[in-house]
Amino acid sequence: MSHCIVLQGNTAVKQILLALNEKRSIIIEDLDDSHMAIKVDEEFWVWKQLDIEVCCTTISPWNISS
Repeated sequence: MSHCIVLQGNTAVKQILLALNEKRSIIIEDLDDSHMAIKVDEEFWVWKQLDIEVCCTTISPWNISS
C-alpha cells in the first residue's frame, strides 16, 4: 500500500468520500464499512471538502446568529 491515512467515519462520511473520489482520485483502498485509506498528500483537501459538506448541510439560512 502507498503512503496513506486511514479515515474512520459513518456511512454518510463514507458516501461523501466516495463522491469526492469521483472528482479527484483520493481513495487507495476501501477497508471496511467505516474505514478508508486515502492518499496522504490529499489529506488537507479531503478535510477541507468534508468541512464544506458538513457546513453546507447543517447550517440553515434561517438559523444564522451574529
